[in-house]
Amino acid sequence: MICVRGIRIPLKGHRRLDGNLAHELPLATERALALLRLDEGQTRRTTILRRSIDARKPRGPGRAADPNVVIEFTCGVELKDPRAERAVVNRLGNPRVALAAPDAFAWPERAARPLPHRPVVVGAGCAGLFCALALAHAGLAPLLVEQGDDCARRTAAVRAFAQGGPLDPLSNVQFGLGGAGTFSDGKLSTGTRDASHRLILEALHAAGAPERILVDSHPHVGSDLLPGIVERLVAAIGELGGEVRVRTRMTGLGLERGRVASVELERDGTSEAIAASTVILATGHSARDVFELLAGLGVPLEQKPFAVGVRVEHLQATVDADRYGRWAGHPALGAASYRAAWKASGGRRCFTFCMCPGGQVMAAASEPHGVVTNGASETARDGANANAALLVNVLPEDLDSPDPLAGIAWQRRLERAAYEAGGGDFAAPAQLVGDFLRGTPSTGPGSVRPTYPRGVSWGAIDGLFPAYVTDTLREALGALPRTLPFFGEDDAVLTAPESRSSSPVRIPRTDALMHPNVAGLYPVGEGAGWAGGIMSAAADGIRAARAIVASLG
Repeated sequence: MICVRGIRIPLKGHRRLDGNLAHELPLATERALALLRLDEGQTRRTTILRRSIDARKPRGPGRAADPNVVIEFTCGVELKDPRAERAVVNRLGNPRVALAAPDAFAWPERAARPLPHRPVVVGAGCAGLFCALALAHAGLAPLLVEQGDDCARRTAAVRAFAQGGPLDPLSNVQFGLGGAGTFSDGKLSTGTRDASHRLILEALHAAGAPERILVDSHPHVGSDLLPGIVERLVAAIGELGGEVRVRTRMTGLGLERGRVASVELERDGTSEAIAASTVILATGHSARDVFELLAGLGVPLEQKPFAVGVRVEHLQATVDADRYGRWAGHPALGAASYRAAWKASGGRRCFTFCMCPGGQVMAAASEPHGVVTNGASETARDGANANAALLVNVLPEDLDSPDPLAGIAWQRRLERAAYEAGGGDFAAPAQLVGDFLRGTPSTGPGSVRPTYPRGVSWGAIDGLFPAYVTDTLREALGALPRTLPFFGEDDAVLTAPESRSSSPVRIPRTDALMHPNVAGLYPVGEGAGWAGGIMSAAADGIRAARAIVASLG
């Protein structure tokens, strides 16, 4: 296949640019073949390999109010005579034209020999699901355990809690099949590079994700589709010989002579100890009981930096107008997203995270008497508001103890303070941006209506955070309108706290991905402090599975 990059088509005047890949393919193909100096009769197949939006505004004096929006494609062209492809590339000598690299990454081949006992994967988030799937492909028949529910019952529990029902500490936005990523925007873009990324995207597409995730530069799935996709991934693990148990907690870990010997599992009040020589901990950033279990066993853990802050909501129409100008609402563009960062005068960073276009703020608590927010959006991203976490980094030196679990205690105090400030019953403290900058408590919403489903308690959020967090948020909110004008709107809503963006604990591991003090224990994913986001966590799970298979020869 010949890969043709940098096919740039301005949005203006091209009706076929409408976001539908089937409609856009002929236009992109026409440009690709013109560059290659070929006609359609010489090709066997053409395809879009990548699609991105360039909406940068012109720089310098006389800067236009509207960006010159361009859709950029990378196309794949297969010739009827594959032997001629290299000759075409060599003839052109164009850096934008090259032979496509072969996709060399695949699921692990069957292990050379079995493990003494089947591997146990604890936690069915992104890392655990893809680790178990890779181990199942290798014929190792993994046991995947998840303390939360299957997707159908978990969805019902999340919906009931959002509507004012009781919190289920074992089945909520944080816990259950698919992990915290199931009730999110399902963003699949990542700042990391890993050979397994294409494999992960293809597995998600095979499980029901839209074809667009294979080509979009910033792909997403949507929280309305993710539960069904997760269930199909679970079914695939079973078809390959693995076993998945929900509502099953790891309550003990047996160690003998510095290595894993067994795990204790509990379901419906009944405990079972099973022999295990390989345990993969993929428990996520909110599995505080697992960190406490490891600490109680004397397994070394480490503090690590994490981040806390607020969810900030703007009208999506305002974000669209700022990012796309007169092109806002064009079907080829969809809801606009953004990303922002600011380094405060004291050196501390403030940044956006998990930006959800057309989404809502989620009630993401997993413990009684604690308020936690998160963000989500569905596939269509057609909600009235845009929301994003606006976070400030918290460093180990900010904590009041060298205890590896001090960060968890810090998070828990914040979440409980927010519960009290919200008046109980999981209402969240909220304040308008303008009032926050002026130091004035808010009494109600303006043009932006908060979407947090358990209701908000208007007032001031200053007292929830240490001064270094509040001061950094204020400085960032005062500076960000220079590049993102909508951040200067007084009516934008701050809902607190966003406290679970990352794990405050790292479980150390060697280059072989095994804990340096406990043979057979593989810490992976966000909870172990080795990944962040769906793609990097899934890649880390696959990486651990490949290390296990490699250890078998």
